[in-house]
Amino acid sequence: MPNSQVVESATVTNLRDLGGISLPNGGRVRPRTAFRSGQLDRLDPRGDPAVAALGIRTVVDLRTAFERASRPDRVPAGANLLVADVMADTSGAGAANRLGAAMADPATANRTLGGGRARQALEKDYRGFVTSASARAAYKQLLTALARPEGGPVLFHCTAGKDRTGWGASLILLLLGADRQTVLAEYLAAGPAVRAAFAPQVAAFTSAGGDPEIADAVIGVHPSYLEAAIGTMTDVWGDVESYVRAGLGLKDETVDALRARLTA
Repeated sequence: MPNSQVVESATVTNLRDLGGISLPNGGRVRPRTAFRSGQLDRLDPRGDPAVAALGIRTVVDLRTAFERASRPDRVPAGANLLVADVMADTSGAGAANRLGAAMADPATANRTLGGGRARQALEKDYRGFVTSASARAAYKQLLTALARPEGGPVLFHCTAGKDRTGWGASLILLLLGADRQTVLAEYLAAGPAVRAAFAPQVAAFTSAGGDPEIADAVIGVHPSYLEAAIGTMTDVWGDVESYVRAGLGLKDETVDALRARLTA
């Protein structure tokens, strides 16, 4: 049950190819078709041959307007940029961003986010990834982009590449028929790269007295987060088939095209 393949990039963090992940009946996700990553603000389109070699033709940015303005994407040469703001209608732009800012004040973070409250806030975010109108529109846009052969290889990303991107990757795999163990393995596989990328911020937070549990909740990927999203999807829509059609509004032909394009 292989996870996605790491693409070693000098300028893009947490860059992975979903290709090769095992699917039922001996199938697998088609390589070099769907990529996931952290933000692209440091991408050097000419000086990063690893990214140039992927042939990315569509970039789907799942971040908020504030994130995009603060750290604009630098897209690969020739790629089309699509904005799909998962949290456009979420007050305060979601727990992950609020908790990240709170880590600048360890004393306040300890007082307001300790005792499991940070994890609870992230779980609430994940439920919103499934139910909020902006999230459903964003993930519809992502799946539609992946279904279009003319769109070429697609790269989708948020900031760290673990939460909004993690649910996006999970949704894709569920729709392709991957079992829950495979979906969870791929979700958790992004953890080491995220921890490495944010290690300086975590070290600064904990050295100033911040609770390591809070840092772990903000930076880590945890099964309970993914379970919150999948459980919400199941409770409200029953299964992924109903969710993408009734919840996201995808047509049967789009679902069929996505499966044909992403399954090897």
